[in-house]
Amino acid sequence: MITDPRVLRDEWVPSEVRHRNAECNQLSTALAPVADDDRPGNVFLHGPPGTGKTCCAQYIVSQFCREVRDVAHEYVNCWTDSTRFAVLERLLENVGEGVETHRQATAADVLVRRLREYGEPYVVILDEVDVLRDTDVLYDLYQLPHVALLLVANREEEFLADLDPRLQSRLRTCASIRMQPYTTEQLVAILDDRVRMGFEPGVVGDDQLARIADAAAGDARLAINVLRTAARQAQEAGAETVEPAHVTAAIPEAEHDVRRKTLSKLSKHQRVLYEIVHELGEPSGAEIRERYEERVAEPKVPRTRRRYLTKLCDYDLLAKEGEGRGRTYRVVEPAPIP
Repeated sequence: MITDPRVLRDEWVPSEVRHRNAECNQLSTALAPVADDDRPGNVFLHGPPGTGKTCCAQYIVSQFCREVRDVAHEYVNCWTDSTRFAVLERLLENVGEGVETHRQATAADVLVRRLREYGEPYVVILDEVDVLRDTDVLYDLYQLPHVALLLVANREEEFLADLDPRLQSRLRTCASIRMQPYTTEQLVAILDDRVRMGFEPGVVGDDQLARIADAAAGDARLAINVLRTAARQAQEAGAETVEPAHVTAAIPEAEHDVRRKTLSKLSKHQRVLYEIVHELGEPSGAEIRERYEERVAEPKVPRTRRRYLTKLCDYDLLAKEGEGRGRTYRVVEPAPIP
C-alpha cells in the first residue's frame, strides 16, 4: 500500500511547497543578497503549529543553495539545542570549525569569535526559537554580518515582548511572515501530493483525503499523521484501500501520537510545568507557580514560565480557561506521562 514511507515523515521536505508562494517569495528575497556577498536579510516566520513554517524555511534554503549559491546552512531545533553554547557549537561543527576544548572549559564567547572568524555566508534556521533557554545567542548571531537568520516560532509578538529591549529592537527589523492555517482544500492538495508520491494508485480516495483534511482543521502536521495512521490500520486489517472506518479510528490515535512526540521533546522546566498541571487537575497560575518554585532548584523568571505555558497550549498539550488571575490550566488528554 505504501511505496515510499519517507513522504509521511514529519521532517520530510517536498520538492514543491504547496500554497505558500507568497511566503516563499519573501524568504527568497531576504536571502538574495547572499549571492553577491551583501548582508542578508533576517526573517521571522510565525504562525500556529502545522502551517508549514519549518517546511518553507528548509525548502527555500535548499532551493537557494542548489540554484543560486551553495553556502553553509544549518537547521537547529531549539527544543533540543536550547542553550547559547549548544547552538553555537552545532553551527561551528557544521562548517568543520568545532572547538575541541572540553565543554565546561570553553566559554561561549570563544565560539562566537570562531564563528566570526569563519566569515563566509551562513544561513541559520532556528526552529522553535521561542523555547531557547538563553536568547543571548540571538544577539551573537545578529551581530555577525555574514549570518542570515530564519527564526521560526508560533507567536512573534509574545516572544519579542519578553526579550531584552536591546535585542528586541534589533529583531523587530526582521521581515515578518505570518503563516495562516491551511484551508481544507489546501490540505487535500498537500495530502494528494503525498499519496501520489508514496502510495500505490487508487489506495486513498478523494473522499478520505477530504475527511482527513477536515479533521486536521488547518494543521498539515496532524493531517499527515492521520493519513499515515489510517494507512497502517488498513494494512493491518488486510484492506486494499483506506476506508472511512480507518480514517475515523486514526484521528484520535494520530492526535495522541502528535502529543506524545511533543511531550518527548520538552525541556526539564517545561516538563515540570506539564506534570504539575497533570497532577493538580485544573490549577490556577498562582498554584502552578507555587508548586513549580517548590520543585525546581533554579526556577525560571515569571515571563519565561508564561511563555512555556503558552507553548504547551499552542501544541495542544494544555488548555487554558479564563483570563488574568482567574485563568486555569488543564491537560488536554490526561494520560501517563512518557
